[in-house]
Amino acid sequence: MLQVAAEPLPSPSPSPHIPNHKIPQNPLNQSSFELTYREICTLLLSLTYARNLTKGLQLHAHIIKSGLQTIPLVSHHLINFYSKTQRPLFARQVFDEATLKSATTWSSVISSFAQNELPCLALEYFRRMIGERRFPDDHIFPSATKSCAILGDFNAGASIHCLVVKIGYDFDVFVNSSLLDMYAKCGQLKTARKVFDEMPERNVVSWTGMIYGYAQSGETGEALSLFKQALYENLDVNDFTFSSVLNVCGNTTVLELGKQIHGLCVKTSFDSSSFVGSSLISLYSKCGVIEPAYRVFEEVRVRNLGMWNAMLIACAQHSHMNKVFDLFKEMERFGLKPNFISFLCVLYACSHAGLVEKGKYYFELMNKYGVDPAAHHFASLVDLLGRAGKLQEAISVIEKMPIAPTESVWGALLTGCRIHGNTELAAYAADRVFELGIVSPGMNVLLSNAYAAAGRWEDAAKARKMLRDQGVKKETGLSWVEEGNRVHTFVAGD
Repeated sequence: MLQVAAEPLPSPSPSPHIPNHKIPQNPLNQSSFELTYREICTLLLSLTYARNLTKGLQLHAHIIKSGLQTIPLVSHHLINFYSKTQRPLFARQVFDEATLKSATTWSSVISSFAQNELPCLALEYFRRMIGERRFPDDHIFPSATKSCAILGDFNAGASIHCLVVKIGYDFDVFVNSSLLDMYAKCGQLKTARKVFDEMPERNVVSWTGMIYGYAQSGETGEALSLFKQALYENLDVNDFTFSSVLNVCGNTTVLELGKQIHGLCVKTSFDSSSFVGSSLISLYSKCGVIEPAYRVFEEVRVRNLGMWNAMLIACAQHSHMNKVFDLFKEMERFGLKPNFISFLCVLYACSHAGLVEKGKYYFELMNKYGVDPAAHHFASLVDLLGRAGKLQEAISVIEKMPIAPTESVWGALLTGCRIHGNTELAAYAADRVFELGIVSPGMNVLLSNAYAAAGRWEDAAKARKMLRDQGVKKETGLSWVEEGNRVHTFVAGD
């Protein structure tokens, strides 16, 4: 079980001052006035909505001074506040110090861990609650199953499912929706479908969860069939449902069906959703038509970071390099903070355009935005230097990496060596990859070719043997053409 040390709460300000948030006008520093606990809860809700950590800490200090932290409802709102401001360990401290723990308090702290990606703590407190002979409810079960989904722990999820049945929550639509979502994310699609089929009542969350599960597992036919069934039953699908189905169309390059779903999004006004917009951009980009992607991007007025990233990826994939850099600058002007995906797109564009100095600039810029370079960022930088023939500089980058070089990093160097015919350095990189153990089929082929080019025939044969021993083969490159309602795939020689 993952153990996380509780982080102490910061020292409160000696003279708290909390502005008015459409609630009582009296300031807290007037000794003659004391807020009731209900007014405290209202103020906490307001600060939670505003995500105002500083003033929330000041209010927490007032709650302690007033002795109101013993009231379960106040503890609940404090835990919820720290959860929403991404301070789950502060929420844990509030919970542990609460003298009275109601079902709502337990629900709040378990939900806080689940929502802030601390699944082990969520399950630990779930077990503690059961150990104290308290029964979970329809709010706690979804948090527990979400934690199992994050961990990919099918067995723990199945145990929770048994408890759901024992205490009679197997007829609850919210609990069942969370169960099928958990099974789908754990790769147990048959079990997820069984839960779905046996649900006495289904809502848009359960339908979307099942469609998303099929989409993520590559079961495109089932995902589309279920979506059609949902429309036939007049289900009010939401933007996440449309997004899941559009991703299926994009991954299978079914452009015509994607256009039809786009039309349905327009009719239902979901085309203004950032989630749907991101999926539409990805659909048109993967189907090789970038102009509709541009139109979708321009027509959505409120764009989230995911939509900007989708447009960056589309431009990079279609070699619209100047547009990539323009979009990145525009993001900065709009006050959006680029994340690791944003920088990955820009580095990809620099690599394929051969813009070495610009690539180095954007790699260094990551520090300014507080984004720690991951293995994929280093792989992109090594690929950029390798393609430009700066192989020794690429080796220097790898040696100075704060993390262990991965298969993708060495693969980028191998590609550069192959382009520039440096067989000696390619063999060195191949040796480093061999030390990693089992690698992807494509990498085994690269290794074999690198050793063969260096005249190391035994090592080349060993790489091929590893591929055979794994019982897999390199994925064949496919071409496809859409005709009527079908997509026909073919390989060289067909």
